[in-house]
Amino acid sequence: MSQSLSLGWPAPAKLNLMLHVNGRRKDGYHELQTLFQFLDHGDLLDFKITDNGKITLHSNLDGSIADDDNLIVKAAKCLQTHCHGSQGAEIWLDKKLPMGGGVGGGSSDAATTLVALNHLWQCGLNNDQLAALGLTLGADVPIFIHGHAAFAEGVGEKLHTVNIPEHWYLVIAPDVHVSTADVFQHPELPRDTPKVALSELLSAQWKNDCQALVSNSFPQVAKALAWLLEYAPSRMTGTGACVFGEFNTQQQALDCLAKMPATFSGFVAKGTNISPLQHRLERC
Repeated sequence: MSQSLSLGWPAPAKLNLMLHVNGRRKDGYHELQTLFQFLDHGDLLDFKITDNGKITLHSNLDGSIADDDNLIVKAAKCLQTHCHGSQGAEIWLDKKLPMGGGVGGGSSDAATTLVALNHLWQCGLNNDQLAALGLTLGADVPIFIHGHAAFAEGVGEKLHTVNIPEHWYLVIAPDVHVSTADVFQHPELPRDTPKVALSELLSAQWKNDCQALVSNSFPQVAKALAWLLEYAPSRMTGTGACVFGEFNTQQQALDCLAKMPATFSGFVAKGTNISPLQHRLERC
């Protein structure tokens, strides 16, 4: 028997406004510095709590990811196991974010699942405990759980909350999947950018150390970036493939979207330092 239905849990996109690769560690991971900000655009999840212990996912995806490999299902089972819970959940995913686009879609879905079910199952875990669980699912999951724009260091696990300008963005999603693992394993990836103090970084010109490599490897990314640079300061987010242009007003971003070639797909969204997921949780 279903116990409750809870609708409209956002899994927002994020942008890496800059990304520096400082070096490679002995364990193969890379030392990074990056600046995360959320967007007021993303996937949406609905939850129905059940008493049968089963985790069931319904989505508008084409079935390209088996349920057991989906981060949403993994997150739900991870929390269920950690809390020794007997409750289950039916989960509906309205997928809007591109997969493999560098905007954090899968990680954000996992974080929203952990945050929502922690509340709905009444597990009582705090954000640090949820983030520790999230880190076992993916390096970016904790940033979505903490829900505030942040400067990240180390392998992405050292987070420092920041408040930065909330611009409007046009995000273009080239029709290509970029493997983060392949980018970081590539011999031509720059790995020697000196570390910069946050205070210095906030007044510097931002760049993405992965951008040239990915643009050279994927003409679709290079083409989207070249077009967007004609209209606004533009960069690639994360390891790609999405690129974004920065605008001062929504209308400027929408005007650029209207000129976008039909071969591209994209969306306009506002940067936000507080995640829409946090606002949803506060309404509970």
